[in-house]
Amino acid sequence: MQTNNTNFIARIARWSSEHRKTAILGWLAFVVVLFGGVMNAQVVETQRLTSAESVAGEAGEAEELLTDAGLKPTSESAFIQSKDVSVEDPAFRAVIGDVAKTLSHTENVENVRSPIDGKGGAYSEDGHSALIEFEIAGDPEDVAIDVKASIAAIEDLQKEHSSYNVEQFGNGSAQESLMGTLNSDVGQAGMLSLPITLLVLLVALGALVAASVPLVLALTSVLATMAVVAIPSQIFPLDGNTDALILLIGLAVGVDYALFYMRREREERAAGRSTKDALQAAAATSGRAVFISGLTVIIAMAGMFITGDAMFISFAVATVTVVAVTMASTLFVLPAVLAWLRDRVEKGRIPFVGRRRKPIGGESRFWSQVTSRVMRHPVASAVLAGGLLVALAIPALGMNMVQTGTDDLPQDLPIVKTYDRFTEAFPAEANSVEVAVKSDDVTAGPVAAAIDELVSGAQASGIAIGESQVNVNDDGTVAVVAIPTAGNGTDAKSMADLDEVRNELVPGTVGSVDGATAYVTGPAAQSGDFSDLMKDRMPLVFAFVLGLAFVLMLVTFRSIVIPIKAIILNLLSVGAAYGVLVLVFQEGWGEDLLGFTSNGGVANWLPLFLFVILFGLSMDYHVFILTRIRELYDQGMSTEDAVRKGIAGSAGTVTTAAVVMVLVFSVFATLSYLDFKEMGVGLAVAILIDATIIRGVLLPATMSLLGDWNWWLPKSLQWLPKVRHESSPEAARA
Repeated sequence: MQTNNTNFIARIARWSSEHRKTAILGWLAFVVVLFGGVMNAQVVETQRLTSAESVAGEAGEAEELLTDAGLKPTSESAFIQSKDVSVEDPAFRAVIGDVAKTLSHTENVENVRSPIDGKGGAYSEDGHSALIEFEIAGDPEDVAIDVKASIAAIEDLQKEHSSYNVEQFGNGSAQESLMGTLNSDVGQAGMLSLPITLLVLLVALGALVAASVPLVLALTSVLATMAVVAIPSQIFPLDGNTDALILLIGLAVGVDYALFYMRREREERAAGRSTKDALQAAAATSGRAVFISGLTVIIAMAGMFITGDAMFISFAVATVTVVAVTMASTLFVLPAVLAWLRDRVEKGRIPFVGRRRKPIGGESRFWSQVTSRVMRHPVASAVLAGGLLVALAIPALGMNMVQTGTDDLPQDLPIVKTYDRFTEAFPAEANSVEVAVKSDDVTAGPVAAAIDELVSGAQASGIAIGESQVNVNDDGTVAVVAIPTAGNGTDAKSMADLDEVRNELVPGTVGSVDGATAYVTGPAAQSGDFSDLMKDRMPLVFAFVLGLAFVLMLVTFRSIVIPIKAIILNLLSVGAAYGVLVLVFQEGWGEDLLGFTSNGGVANWLPLFLFVILFGLSMDYHVFILTRIRELYDQGMSTEDAVRKGIAGSAGTVTTAAVVMVLVFSVFATLSYLDFKEMGVGLAVAILIDATIIRGVLLPATMSLLGDWNWWLPKSLQWLPKVRHESSPEAARA
């Protein structure tokens, strides 16, 4: 008896296997031509978020206003310091003069202001430090490139005046240094993730060819996505970190999907089916599971659109695109590759590993034993496993979301050491609250008077720790009042000063003038506005993702119990991951092991990001296993037997995919940036919990307890379409 596989995924596989050259060569040509064209900006140039567009809330409106008015110059400072010589000493003044003269003849440098000529700059209170102010010419978005000439000039001056500290600090130089370190970290993670993935696949699959197929398909999907996202970037500009995110998610789902598909194809071949029939069966079962899983992941990632934040929207564009491209390559290209390779996919057997492992698709003896024991004691298993996850999740109730600040950067970076010396000598330069004021004329009348009141009020209240600066654009319609404040921009003092400026000083001065508009920005405002946005939008994102996932699984499995239980189990793994993050990064457990110092909270962007990523990836495993269980159940097995056989037959693949992701995510926990450490730990812990406690214990335990109630569908929903689950060869023979 042979199953008549007629679903459209099987038809795609049939076309792919019958047109192998078209599918494979067409895919490679698509990747090479499009990726090469976009990378050289010959097709479409990828649009990136500007600094102002990356800021949320009121602070973002202020940044946009000031940028359009030309009041966000790329200011830099040459910082000169000597512990032994005073700024009154002729030798020190000669160094100041030399630095100013050199900078004035340096490429991309303009408007050099030295304290010696009285046009700007400053001396420190202790008389041992001096600042020379200057600006970087050109587009502010290119400052990280344009600033390199002045950085090189300062480095040469440092060598020439080795008895002094001659350093550069400013937004541009900090961005250039930090982005260099960031790119190095991401590159290191990428270089480590590829051999780790290949090694795990070699051990799991036992053959070089079999291990290479998922990795090559995932990598080509990543490259294709990096080119494709240039199109939506014309509407939704992308954050600078999206390429790393595309690699991370593309590698994870690409390996998952290819493994699921290959595992079933090899299982069908081992059961005696021809290559053609094995591919058709794999497409109609695991291929269909890949399609449903991909849709679920896309739904989860799309939740980031609801935040309204430009950074998260760009993350949504990147992740939705990479999942869609990866899903398409799995369904359209992988069947052609498997049809071309046939049983040669088992070539390149690894000594010892290749001889000792079972053929791809064999049942896992370990998971079979675990599942049997769990299902013999379902109540105890569910209580113990569920209790453990709830206990891990409890600390998440006390989660404190914070903005990562300068204190959380790698302290061994030269730019961080410069910043520490700079802010110690000139504390008023370290942090400020900026008030952007727009009116027909900010230089006269009530608006000018209100600006003066704002400045004097900040001084009288003690908020300003130095002299406030007022700058006006050329046509006199926009002014920015920079109030120097204490704190580092993210601490409690900074937030308290921000609240007083926003809630008292601005409403009582520039905010009360008819025809004037005032917005507040600065490090504290940007941090606070982003945190407020996340708190407001997280419930909406949760509702969107959970609601659509529920509907998709309801239609797929024609059960109201299955989607409810799937959502609860996935929320348990996410909650447990949140709890671990709080224990590690908020409470400081494992600081020495991971090499960080706790800042008393969890990065404010991470909880929402982790939720959508983890929910999507967890549903991958859930849909894959449940599809196999439902298939067996539809062919006449009892729920208990279907659960036992379904998990035993699929858990090995899930475990392999999970090990790949856990190891890749763990690489990020070793990087220098605190945000990367938090992301790596959160993702690795959640995937580990999901692939072991959730899928190995709670899923079989709860399904055993519910029995046939797992498939209950109210009469009012019987109109839902019936999704056919094709039979396995074993069921067909039975």
